[in-house]
Amino acid sequence: MSTIFPKWTNALPTLLAGGGVTGLAIVVGTIWYTFTPKFWDVGYMPKQPGGGFNHQIHAGKLGLDCRYCHTNVEVSPEANIPSVATCYGCHADGRLTKLATSEDHKAKTAFVREAYASDEPIEWRRIHKLPDYVRNFPHHSHVAAGVSCISCHGNIARQPEVWQHEPLSMGWCLECHRNPDPHLQPKDKVTRLFDIEDRQQQLGLAGLASAGAKFYEERKIHAPENCGACHY
Repeated sequence: MSTIFPKWTNALPTLLAGGGVTGLAIVVGTIWYTFTPKFWDVGYMPKQPGGGFNHQIHAGKLGLDCRYCHTNVEVSPEANIPSVATCYGCHADGRLTKLATSEDHKAKTAFVREAYASDEPIEWRRIHKLPDYVRNFPHHSHVAAGVSCISCHGNIARQPEVWQHEPLSMGWCLECHRNPDPHLQPKDKVTRLFDIEDRQQQLGLAGLASAGAKFYEERKIHAPENCGACHY
């Protein structure tokens, strides 16, 4: 009596099971990697008015301190953006420096003078934004602890246009709170990003952790890990 199915079909259950497991692993791996802030949010760089605020020129070449524009960062949870009057203080027609008198520069910064003349705000597009259910990221507490801007934003003084440097996810925040030592800097260097960069290269991760451990004790820092620290 002849068989109904050829002999090779005996291997089908094993092949199907193997294919199912492999397919499931691919699906889980894809979701695990792509459905995250690290995949979707890092690199976010929206189009800004006037081509954007060039931190590479202002904070890098001209050496403006972060606090010149973000005036409340040491006293408020919010890192406020500057008012139009702050921008106009440098970009009024009669105040342009010799380095910024070209027609191209005047055209690029015309939106500042137009906004000032019409008493309207500049509609900058926000880049770093936490979900509403988190809400609580106190900039002043982190700056007071000695966490440099570079830990969250990268060396923004090297960015012609600002982009999101870190995922700002809960896992990323907890990773820092569980091991904050490498991120703690001398308080007088928190906004001096090139100095921080040099310090990172000179000390390396082990050196930063060792120095940061001393800062942690001296400053009596308590980096919370409980849910209520951020979700309330």
